[in-house]
Amino acid sequence: MDFALFKNRVRASFQLDLNAYKENQLKRRLESLMVKQKINKDDYVSFYKLLTAGGKAYQDFLDTLTINVSEFFRDKSMFRFLEEQVFPALLEKKRILKIWSAACSSGAEPYSLALILDEITPNRRHQIEGSDIDRSILKMAAVARYTRDQVRNVSELRLKKYFRQENSQYILNENIKKRVSFRKQDLLLDPFGEGYDLITCRNVTIYFTRQAQEKLHPKFFQALNPGGVLFIGASEMIFNYREQGFEKLASCFYRKK
Repeated sequence: MDFALFKNRVRASFQLDLNAYKENQLKRRLESLMVKQKINKDDYVSFYKLLTAGGKAYQDFLDTLTINVSEFFRDKSMFRFLEEQVFPALLEKKRILKIWSAACSSGAEPYSLALILDEITPNRRHQIEGSDIDRSILKMAAVARYTRDQVRNVSELRLKKYFRQENSQYILNENIKKRVSFRKQDLLLDPFGEGYDLITCRNVTIYFTRQAQEKLHPKFFQALNPGGVLFIGASEMIFNYREQGFEKLASCFYRKK
């Protein structure tokens, strides 16, 4: 079985479109995993059989595929722009915002949004959703227990207000946890919702091919309300944003005209 056939088998068995990922990056990560599993890096037959057996091997495969890195207020200057510019502009038009954190990993990003909104619109319940392809990471998001590194960008004031420390972990309070709902979603294959005022999808599409990116951005556009904002990662860019109907507010922020 060559790599192309392996990708086709994975799509048929697990509904995962590996063709949308940059091939060289993907092969390097999977070959590293295969070595850890004591499988020859060219032996896709054995690797596929191991994945179809389920259990930890498949979970390790998903973790390798999705690069589950998550922390609160990743890229602090961008979250400051979100808090000081984007949210106030959105809240001028709507009292209750509908927000989607796509590929949210362990939940630090949607919870960061919930913290900001709790401070600037106290006692107001916005609709905040988080989605990810990995069910196990979504379970971790629902528990909302984080390491010191994951909360390193949270101010001391916010740490005291929204977290309690238990040994080396920081546990988010229930009031904020209840403001975010989570669901499983494959961005490449599953349909999108609609009517969002803000969509965050950060440090995800850098792993996708240009063709996959060009399919995703119009879907985000359609999912946004007019005037809604797409917030992407610091290393990402929408090259033809004007043709798609966006205007650029700042680095990483694109508004639907």
